[in-house]
Amino acid sequence: MRNIALFLTYLGTAYHGWQVQKNDVTVGETMEKATAAVVGHKIKMTGCGRTDAGVHAKRYVANFRTTSRIPVDRLPYALNTHLPEDIVVTDAMEVHDGFNAIGSCVRKEYTYLIYNSRIGDPFYVNRAWFYPKHLDETIMQQAASQFVGTHDFAAVRSVGTVTKTTVRTVYYYDVERQGDLIYLRVCADGFLYNMARAMAGTVVYCAEGKIAPEEISVLLERGDRTAAGPTVPPGGLYMTHLWYDDGQVKFHV
Repeated sequence: MRNIALFLTYLGTAYHGWQVQKNDVTVGETMEKATAAVVGHKIKMTGCGRTDAGVHAKRYVANFRTTSRIPVDRLPYALNTHLPEDIVVTDAMEVHDGFNAIGSCVRKEYTYLIYNSRIGDPFYVNRAWFYPKHLDETIMQQAASQFVGTHDFAAVRSVGTVTKTTVRTVYYYDVERQGDLIYLRVCADGFLYNMARAMAGTVVYCAEGKIAPEEISVLLERGDRTAAGPTVPPGGLYMTHLWYDDGQVKFHV
């Protein structure tokens, strides 16, 4: 049995997230069907994260086991002939038996994109959150910086996924404006359900003057979800970087 890691990129608009579900089309299900058609047997695909419905991935890693002897460098080409155009496998490599796309991942970066202009742009529909009122990126950065460090992030997660702990470590949270686009890049050792989107909503809340940036630390201590900002729309969220290090394999995509 070979353990194969796949590197892919996808637009999540047409999918109900990654996780295979009974009644909804997901990226994971689509990948499993395409891969089974290529390798000639049923497979189980493990993804590096669940990504919500409508969320995109510039970078994504998944792994599966197969008895197929197809050369690993030919797999992306073979898989892409069986995949829709909004999912593309960019690379593949054989990894050690213990490698797991989610368990071997030590850091993830998500980027939330806001189109901040009085006039919308149709080319960013479902690709960025259209927000017509001007946002001050300086205040947004002050707010984002409050999330950096090891905290209990229960105040910025949605109920729905069982987890052993709501404590996570955020390594950086950077806000950058490029014209009408505002990029919110956050890197952590893991993310709770809807955490990245709730953090973005809280940062925007601060720019709106609804809460002060320095109040975020108190908000986190209290763990009160109702005091934080809203969970912003999924179309602006992208998985953008992944770091792997499990003692046998180490790489960054």
